[in-house]
Formats: sequence, C-alpha cells, structure tokens
Amino acid sequence: MNRYRLTFTLLGLALAAVVIGAVVFAPSGRPDQVPEVVESYSPSNESTVLRQTEVQIDLPVDYGITLVIDGVAIPENEIIATPETGRFVWRPSDTTIIPEWSPGIHTVWVRWDRIAGLPDPGEWSWVFRVQ
Repeated sequence: MNRYRLTFTLLGLALAAVVIGAVVFAPSGRPDQVPEVVESYSPSNESTVLRQTEVQIDLPVDYGITLVIDGVAIPENEIIATPETGRFVWRPSDTTIIPEWSPGIHTVWVRWDRIAGLPDPGEWSWVFRVQ
C-alpha cells in the first residue's frame, strides 16, 4: 500500500513541476508583439518564404502608410492600396524599385498615420527570409 502511495505522490509532484514549468517558461503575449492597429500582415515575422511572395499589411480604414524594404523607400505609386479595406500590398517586379527578392533576410518597416480624423501615427518592422 505504501509503495502505491509513494508512486502516486511522485507522479503528482512531477505533474505539478511540469505545469509550473509550463507557466513560468511560456512566452507572454503575442510572439512578435504586433501593434494593435495592424490587423494582419504577411509574410509572418521570421518566416521563410518563396521568392514570389508579396508584402501585405492590413490597417483600419482611413490609414495611409510609408513602406521601406531593406532600407529602400517604396514609392507610393508602387503600393497597391485598397482604401475600402485598409489593405496595402507590394511585390517586386520588373517595374518596381526592387525588381526581385534576393535570397536571405529582408526587413520591412512601415509607418502609418490616420488620413482623416485625429492623428494616430505609429511604426513597426519585421523580418522574413527568402529561400
């Protein structure tokens, strides 16, 4: 009888240690700390993507952006903006300032502000890798 009691006590302590370890060492908040104004974006932070990928960011309606990729300011006329949804898309092509993705790590930096109403400026950056 004592052997079973000892076994179950040890199993209970091991389970408690696992639960406590999971709580203590679990990441807090969102893993990449996306600002609240950013509704979605792609490619994901620190993801690996194919060379055909496009950069996409969704903000609330009535926001405008400035987009910089790898230190190069993307001209406004190269960004496909959908004001009705707040979606902004850019992809490299023969007619853009960056003609294609090179393999390696790329940094996207975006600055936004509300176009109408009270200002709500902000900025954020993330990285991804192209295979």
